[in-house]
Amino acid sequence: MRLAGILGVLTGLSALWFTPAKAADEIVVGFATAASGFMQAYDKPAQDAAMIRIDEINKAGGLLGKKIKAVFADTKTDQAEGAKAGLAVLDQGADLVVVSCDYDFGAPAALQAQAAGKVSFFLCAESIKAGIPGVGPYSFSGSVLAAVQGATMAEWAYNKKNARSFYRLLDSWTVYNKGICDGFDWMMPKLKDATLAGSDTFKNDDASIASQITRIKSLPKEPDAIMVCTMMPGAVSAIKQIRAAGIKSMILNGSSMDGSYWLNAIPDLSNFYVPVQGSIYGDDPNPKVNEFNKKYKDVTGGDPSSQYVYPGYVLIEVWAKAVERAKTTDAPAVVAELEKMNNEATLFGPRTFNKDIHHQNQGRYLIIDTEGGKPKMVDQWTISEKIPVDYLVSK
Repeated sequence: MRLAGILGVLTGLSALWFTPAKAADEIVVGFATAASGFMQAYDKPAQDAAMIRIDEINKAGGLLGKKIKAVFADTKTDQAEGAKAGLAVLDQGADLVVVSCDYDFGAPAALQAQAAGKVSFFLCAESIKAGIPGVGPYSFSGSVLAAVQGATMAEWAYNKKNARSFYRLLDSWTVYNKGICDGFDWMMPKLKDATLAGSDTFKNDDASIASQITRIKSLPKEPDAIMVCTMMPGAVSAIKQIRAAGIKSMILNGSSMDGSYWLNAIPDLSNFYVPVQGSIYGDDPNPKVNEFNKKYKDVTGGDPSSQYVYPGYVLIEVWAKAVERAKTTDAPAVVAELEKMNNEATLFGPRTFNKDIHHQNQGRYLIIDTEGGKPKMVDQWTISEKIPVDYLVSK
């Protein structure tokens, strides 16, 4: 036998010897997520919530009579490392691969799961690509599309706050930001008598948006609402400048600005609204959510920082239900059960999946109002119709 052939056999045997065997009495969930780098701030809280649900399932007897075992690999907030992390958890027997909150950073690991014939779930990605279009038929997201956030805020403000004139201000930095405005754009023509007073863009790292503010102030009448499609860190500066300019219009934003951790930069902020899947402020209408918040603090030592904690819990919840109904962890059977879910009840609102979309193009949102620098839940809203999949994919 040639040397190359011998080495090939030895390499194969080595893989068999050193790849940890999965016990027959366990189901493995692999987290190919960021334990370092800037994505850790997004991934770790949602992962902690996922682990809470796993612990609950294990304490209740497990899944299919087996304990769920979690294994981990650090993507290091790097796309190449993400692919390696996906392979690493698959090598440890992962039946489900959980990947980063962001599509760009989570897709490399999800693609490895797809290639291996395993189900993957993004922790909280809100791009339509985080699923069938960007990964494949075994990929899902635990969150709700950014476009639904923009559509929700437009329709809610129109119906509940009598907003008729809107100004659209897009931070062009990320696909997420664009998604918020895409949803807003889709909803606006459906609002009778609603008008777009103007539209403008800025970049997240712009030190000043003075020219955009000048254009708003030059309008014949201050708009009823300004739809700001942005995220941290630049959002704080933009919102602060709008209020410092004396503009009192209602400001609408996506879920990215949930949380009170940034409000000390604008201590008297008022008339500011965001949609959330659950309230971190102790006033969620579902008492079980408030109980979860307390449990999260007991387990992690800190309160949930934003609503982005919750999709991690949801993804384990819906995947486990699908496994129980399929009576197996085999991907085709589990996917088939997930795709049957229609307004499936979860702790943080209903979830629907089908063969065309593995994300939420409609969803119940709570509305958080910040007044005098203090956020609180004031309402809830579900958009009147689903955003069409072909519209989402075209964007």
